[in-house]
Amino acid sequence: MLAQVKSSCVYGIDGHLIDIEVDISRGLPASVIVGLPDAAVKESKDRVKAAIQNSGFKYPSKRITVNLAPADLKKEGSIFDLPIAVGLLSASEQIKKERTGYIVIGELSLDGKVRPVNGILSMAMMCAKNNFRGIILPSENADEASYVEGIKVIGVSSLTEAVDFISGNSDIIPCENKRDTEMSCVNPDHIDFSEVKGQEYVKRALEIAVAGGHNILMIGPPGTGKTMLARRVPSIMPDMNIEEALETAKIHSTAGVSKKYFRDGMFKRPFRSPHHTASDVSIIGGGQFPKPGEVSLAHNGVLFLDELPEFKRNVLEVLRQPLEDREVTVSRVKTTITFPANYMLIAAMNPCPCGYFTDPERECRCTPLQIQRYISKISGPLMDRIDIHIEVPAVKFRDIASKKSAEPSSYIKSRIEKTRKIQKARFGSGKIHCNAQMNSRQIKNHCLIEKEAEELLSRAMDNLCLSARAYDKIKKIARTIADMDESPGIIGRHIAEAVQYRSLDKNIWPA
Repeated sequence: MLAQVKSSCVYGIDGHLIDIEVDISRGLPASVIVGLPDAAVKESKDRVKAAIQNSGFKYPSKRITVNLAPADLKKEGSIFDLPIAVGLLSASEQIKKERTGYIVIGELSLDGKVRPVNGILSMAMMCAKNNFRGIILPSENADEASYVEGIKVIGVSSLTEAVDFISGNSDIIPCENKRDTEMSCVNPDHIDFSEVKGQEYVKRALEIAVAGGHNILMIGPPGTGKTMLARRVPSIMPDMNIEEALETAKIHSTAGVSKKYFRDGMFKRPFRSPHHTASDVSIIGGGQFPKPGEVSLAHNGVLFLDELPEFKRNVLEVLRQPLEDREVTVSRVKTTITFPANYMLIAAMNPCPCGYFTDPERECRCTPLQIQRYISKISGPLMDRIDIHIEVPAVKFRDIASKKSAEPSSYIKSRIEKTRKIQKARFGSGKIHCNAQMNSRQIKNHCLIEKEAEELLSRAMDNLCLSARAYDKIKKIARTIADMDESPGIIGRHIAEAVQYRSLDKNIWPA
């Protein structure tokens, strides 16, 4: 007898509908799974057999053929255990499907319990898109799927529970939809800019960077608070809307790190800080079955690269394309997958190998050649994509000992949100959302510089030996500063401040 069960899988970060066909026919007892299954899917026949028997059902002693359609799509993981088991019991007439229109997903343990799986959010969104009634999934994944509107989320903890619901022998109350009940952005780590003493100049640069979507590089001796400052940047970023939050959550769900993501709060901007020993695949994404990397996990948030020159050269070079295109394309022989990667890059580094080249209090032991080699580890094309270079000096004792509270993140965030509204009105509903994403034509149209400011920029280019590529960067930064002042045009003080944020262009480093 033939039975069909609807299921789903994740390819890239999107859910795909899978038809599971189970046929039981005469012949010697055997189980075959076809439809491009990987090793984990092939092993499901042993898990399913044990789960069926240990749940009190009878496993058919006949020839069993399981087809996963479409047959040309590679299937991976253990998410098909539960639907295969349901199909077997239906084909052997041990259950009659009273409830239809549900997608079934879940891994089975040998005793019949249902284990959680990855990628639930993507599959739930596919379920809603295709107008299914609901989705039957592991109870541990129910909260994650409940962010999707338009479907019933049925969480089950065992094969028996799933069979009773499908047969109509029991009712399970669907999970309450959380899309409208959890819209606020939380700060589970309670980190705030009010905890940072001193460094007002650097805080100002970070505020400008977030307001205009600019990438930023912090350069300073060890212990000056570069990492502390970077970790507090998400607390001043504007809250994500529901579309951004769901897209970001899909990536984390696919990568299998959604548990921490949802615990921290779905509307909290992600902050990713990979170690400098990370490989290019872990940063950019890929693998035999392509998975999102750190640049995609930082989508709509912050990617922080501490000790930037310590990263391998090939790792830094793969960052160039996502910084430009805001997405990552992973090509394989049979397919090409695109992952979103619209993130703010924050990098930190020492000015030299020993770390004290720019410190007035401590002597640098590095030779000019060593400093030059250290700085040159960061290629020109990558540096060209970083708008702001800021020097982070050592914190003065009076600032550390001061009992005066610094400005909290909420105040900074309110100013940034106001600036972002100005940019949104300027660029409309196109692909450009902030000043950092402007191209040459948009810079010409929107970065209108007064004559006095133009003369100041010309002198800065000549006297400070600024590179040609710094010209557009300074205009973009100045446009953001002008937006923060609610100024329609760019005046002299905006250019003067913007020039200060191009440290590596000032020719103070050994050549």
